[in-house]
Amino acid sequence: MPFYETLLSETQHERESLFSLPLIQAGASGQVSLPAYVAFLTEAYHHVKHTVPLLMLCGAKLPERYEWLREAVAEYIEEELGHQEWILNDINACGADAETVRNGQAGVATEMMVAYAYDMINRVNPIGFFGMVLVLEGTSVALATKAGDSLQNSLGLPNKAFSYLTSHGSLDVGHTEFYEGLVNKIEDKEERTLLIHSAKNFYKLYGDIFRDLGSRFIPTNTSPSTLQQVAA
Repeated sequence: MPFYETLLSETQHERESLFSLPLIQAGASGQVSLPAYVAFLTEAYHHVKHTVPLLMLCGAKLPERYEWLREAVAEYIEEELGHQEWILNDINACGADAETVRNGQAGVATEMMVAYAYDMINRVNPIGFFGMVLVLEGTSVALATKAGDSLQNSLGLPNKAFSYLTSHGSLDVGHTEFYEGLVNKIEDKEERTLLIHSAKNFYKLYGDIFRDLGSRFIPTNTSPSTLQQVAA
């Protein structure tokens, strides 16, 4: 079995746990309020702004035997430049103050996920960072486009309020195929084990962002039957 398939199999439980969170299900079915959507974009800004710095750090920390992977990281960097500004533009289009978000603080869950990513690269092994790539890009492919369409219909906002969600849903399809080819070339058993371990942790950490947001915006008495729709 190719390692990418093993990675998906070993992280299936964590992925399903993330996709089953009430706020994610609500977003996929268009049952999220405008303040909740802006709060989601706010947290997205505060982790997406670290994507390029993290990729740069990862590329710098990779050993020479991973020169082929460093070159791939350079391609990722080119693709990811400026995406945090897309999010700020979306926030403006929602009628919120993007500059307040830019100058504000991330939530604790977002801080923890970003901190774990830097720690993984600096202290453990830069290969572990690709667990974060799996989680964020895989979630985009599975959920972003559907959530964007559903929320636009329910909130009545213009296209320019959904550039982050709609662009990432389609853009990350190509990224996922690229990612699959990369991880299949990782042969070291310990690094494969580490990548699975980090991906499991990143699913939990990313999920914590939605758990925190859900505790603020999803009523505790919401019936599960009203939150049945989730992306396959």
